[in-house]
Amino acid sequence: MAERSFGISGFTLKWIAMVSMVIDHTGAILFPQYLQFRMVGRLAFPIYCFLLVEGAVHTKDIRKYERRLLIFAFLSEVPFDLAFYGGLDFRHQNVFFTLFLGLLVVEQYQKRRAGLNSFFVFLAAMLAGEALNTDYGGFGVVIILIFYLLYQYAAMKQAAFVMANFLSYGLSVQAYAGFAAVPMLLYNGKRGPSMKYLFYVCYPFHLLALYLIKRAFLS
Repeated sequence: MAERSFGISGFTLKWIAMVSMVIDHTGAILFPQYLQFRMVGRLAFPIYCFLLVEGAVHTKDIRKYERRLLIFAFLSEVPFDLAFYGGLDFRHQNVFFTLFLGLLVVEQYQKRRAGLNSFFVFLAAMLAGEALNTDYGGFGVVIILIFYLLYQYAAMKQAAFVMANFLSYGLSVQAYAGFAAVPMLLYNGKRGPSMKYLFYVCYPFHLLALYLIKRAFLS
């Protein structure tokens, strides 16, 4: 994406995503009766998918990027299970697994001869997301691929995302994810200050903190 003189940087987008994620999980774990937390939190995942594609396009080593996601997927699974289920529960996997599967698909489509093989990799990743019951499942993989295939078309890819989100979730709380298109459209193509590992570390640590707070005050 070409840089623009106006708009918001990738650094700002990361903060929007991270803050909305913490708000979302705070609501889901501590205040499930208040849907307002979840509404705000719907912004996080599509922005992270958007940033994942930005990273995939600009990284010098996509395999290293994949390894990092997979490592944190496993590191985050126990805090994820504790926060949402109170103990180990392998029926639902954390969002890092979804991002990892999506990045595998992007890597395949980056190859010069991306064709039928790429489609099969996409289909396998989508089915894996559903079978493993990762956060957002196959839908998450679809959104990542949309952002990649329409990478050069800012308005079109956001319109496609909003439509896919609506077709998948209708007018449920997840519909509020469509508002994430606004900050993504304002992205100016500039990365801004580096915060490479802040999200990776924040994810398991804030889930663990929420679990401990719930156990101490709400149990």
